[in-house]
Amino acid sequence: MEERKILLVEDENKIALTLKKGLSENGYYVELAYDGLIGKKLFLSHHFDLIILDVNLPGMNGYELCKIVRSYNQQVPIVMLTAMSTTDDKIEGFDAGADDYIIKPFEFKELLVRIRALLKRTTNQLVPSGNILRVADLEMNLDSKEVKRSDKKIPLTAKEFQLLEYFLRNKNRVLSRADIASSVWDIDFDTQTNVIDVYVNYLRNKIDKSFGSKLIHTQVGMGYVLKEENER
Repeated sequence: MEERKILLVEDENKIALTLKKGLSENGYYVELAYDGLIGKKLFLSHHFDLIILDVNLPGMNGYELCKIVRSYNQQVPIVMLTAMSTTDDKIEGFDAGADDYIIKPFEFKELLVRIRALLKRTTNQLVPSGNILRVADLEMNLDSKEVKRSDKKIPLTAKEFQLLEYFLRNKNRVLSRADIASSVWDIDFDTQTNVIDVYVNYLRNKIDKSFGSKLIHTQVGMGYVLKEENER
C-alpha cells in the first residue's frame, strides 16, 4: 500500500517532534511546519492525505489555515489540535472545515485511531455510490457539492454538507447522536457537548425554515430522522 502523507503544523517543538516520530513509526510520511504560513506553502505545493493543525500558530492560526485548505480541497481530512475545549471552540473549528477536534493533552493512541478512521472514510468515499442523493424536493449533487431544495441553491459548510449527506444516505432511519458523532465526526459521543444539536439546527435553518414542509424531525429520546412529513 502506498505510504500516506501527513502535513503536521505544530509550533511547539517537543510536541511536533514527538508526533512526527510516532507517526513515522506507524508508517506515515510526515512533513512538519512550525507556523501557519509555512503550513500553507507546503499544502499548496504538495499532495497530502491528511492534515493535522494546531490552533494557536504564529503567522496564521489554525482556523485561518483550515479555511484556506478547504477553499482548495473539500476532501482532505483535517484534524485540529487545541487546548481550548468549549463547545464554541469546537464549533469554530468545525465551521472552519475541520473533520475532527482533539483536546490537548491527549494520548498518541487516540490520535492514531482518529487518523485511521478519517483515512478509511476518505478511501470509502472514492467508491462510486451514486452522484445524486434526494428526498422530497431536496437534492444533493456529490460531484459539484451543490445542494438544492425546490431548485433553490443552499450554501453549506463542509461539516454541514457531511451531516446532510449522512442523513440522506440514511433517510427514514432514526439516527442517534452517537451514530452521528461516530459517522460524521469520527468521535466517541461526549454527553457534555451539544455540537451535534447545534449543527442539526444549522441544517434545519437552511433546508427547512424557508420551506413549507419539514424534512428533519426529532424523535424524542432517540435522535433525528430525515423523512418527508407524510411518511411514518
